Amino acid sequence: MAKVAIIGAGSWGTALSVVLHNNGNEVTIWSIMEAEIAMLKEKREHVEKLPGVKLPDDMMFTTDLKEAIEGKDYLILAVPSVFTRSTAKSMAPFVKEGQVIVCVAKGIEEDTLMTITDVVEQEIPQADVAVMCGPSHAEEVGIGLPTTVVAGARKRAIAEGIQDIFMNEVFRVYTSPDMLGMELGGSLKNVIALAAGMADGLGYGDNTKAALITRGIAEINRLALKMGAKSETLSGLTGIGDLIVTCESKHSRNRKAGMLIGQGATMKEATEEVKMVVEGIYSAKAAIALAKKYDVKMPIIEEVNQVLFADKPAKEAVRDLMIRDKRAEHGNLDWEEDAR
Repeated sequence: MAKVAIIGAGSWGTALSVVLHNNGNEVTIWSIMEAEIAMLKEKREHVEKLPGVKLPDDMMFTTDLKEAIEGKDYLILAVPSVFTRSTAKSMAPFVKEGQVIVCVAKGIEEDTLMTITDVVEQEIPQADVAVMCGPSHAEEVGIGLPTTVVAGARKRAIAEGIQDIFMNEVFRVYTSPDMLGMELGGSLKNVIALAAGMADGLGYGDNTKAALITRGIAEINRLALKMGAKSETLSGLTGIGDLIVTCESKHSRNRKAGMLIGQGATMKEATEEVKMVVEGIYSAKAAIALAKKYDVKMPIIEEVNQVLFADKPAKEAVRDLMIRDKRAEHGNLDWEEDAR
């Protein structure tokens, strides 16, 4: 049995707390919001973000960060990506040398273009920082529907330790050393999911969605490989797998926000309607900045930025994607006449 603290009591942190508790681990949930902790203690349920998922009587809740962190084997950092740095700064005085922090949020810091694990390592250098992601909506994990994710770390033993505390008959965990590829796939797919939602909001069909998913992974792959990630990662659970579920699922907040924008809502109106952090909006600017930095063409992500931040109509953005210059799908393949 491991002692685990969930830092962040949103839907994902709460769902993971159930998985960990079901596996026999001792679990404490922390939130900065006193009202949220009071609700969890009283209702034994996150009635706003994960209704219907009951939390066991012996699960502990606190607003005291020191109490949450001290003596724990694993710290699961589950705050939204925009709050990662501020939360990590607050955590740093209490984290011991070699304590494992597992980052489960998805995003890229807009100002620095750093991944979540990079941010945490900068703020808490004494920790062993890891990541866990994959196609995994909290609403399904919380009720025990079969789900598969990947635990990434620089050291095999740390990834396998995370695998051990989380894995069970409905929550399968693979391991990987390619943390960068995992994080880029997990972050950039949210931007593509916004585009997929816009297409749904415009009333487009399955053909459009399939095109966005496949061309979206091509864009993510181009950038990730240029940055040093591995192609196997992008073709796996944290790449194409995560992209598919986020573009298709009714649970996807990014798809929902995109759909509202496609139907005519402003970005502000869409985020207010979703009532949760829409990570893709925060990652969109960072994604286009990375594309410029590494000289990579990312036309879908460029158009999403135009819709979000330049008031470009979503329908016009789709049209501009369709009438781009003619090109081959895979430029590195040889034609028969060229091979002679």
